[in-house]
Amino acid sequence: MNYIGVDLAWGEGTTTKTANETGLALIDASGTVLDAGWARGIDAVAAWVITRAAPGDVIAIDAPLVVANTTGMRACEREVAQRYGQWQVYANPSNLGLPWLGGVTLRTRLEQAGFAYTDGSRPPLPEEVQFFECYPYTTLVGAPELGYDVERPRYKRFNPALPSPAARRDFRAAECDDLLQRMLRLTDIRPALDLRSHPTTATLLEEASPLNDAAYKHREDLLDATLCAWTAALWAQFGTERCQVLGATDGPDAEGRVPVIIAPARPEQRPGGRVARPKHH
Repeated sequence: MNYIGVDLAWGEGTTTKTANETGLALIDASGTVLDAGWARGIDAVAAWVITRAAPGDVIAIDAPLVVANTTGMRACEREVAQRYGQWQVYANPSNLGLPWLGGVTLRTRLEQAGFAYTDGSRPPLPEEVQFFECYPYTTLVGAPELGYDVERPRYKRFNPALPSPAARRDFRAAECDDLLQRMLRLTDIRPALDLRSHPTTATLLEEASPLNDAAYKHREDLLDATLCAWTAALWAQFGTERCQVLGATDGPDAEGRVPVIIAPARPEQRPGGRVARPKHH
């Protein structure tokens, strides 16, 4: 069983504007990175995933995959704030009024390839490729191994409390480099992730985070893809012992899909602060 992470660019691009990069990562059960890189546009992303996935594999995608609400936000996004808000983790609203819903398009392509969207109600099966929606910020604060016990790292957006753009870029880069050092803790645990095992992901550790915005985003997309792949491994290997399903009580779309986010969770991030009994491994 292997695990694929997709940090999807939500916009699909147009005839006049190229889609933003999507980060991609493939790891095996030992945490070895088998492949990693970037692609632009849904066609290229779908092709990358489909050609690498095999029955039994699990895919985690950072993008809204099932969107049926015409306005507002989905229940899973509200529950991100309810369960992880103490750690300053919130989700942007998704609805049919948004001009960018690349995740829905990718979900359709993967289903056409025979892959199965999961709402977390059953474990992965050895005869199918299963995929689900994830959110890397919930992984960062929901996995105690990374040590974000108080607040999420500020490795994405600028810290507005800092006095200048230069100071904000310096701080963002430092936060990213600190996160990558923390990710070394995942090398020898279960599930494992060894960024040093592939030349593309090894550069994340060997090179300091750039200050240039475009170069930084390129790096961040790959980092998030590896976090998505590790989230897929967490779900596949530990189920609800290590993860919770956000939005499970939401209404389904016309084809019966429930829009959920599967998120790693500490006991105190679950409803009532209770530890859920494992349902599968």
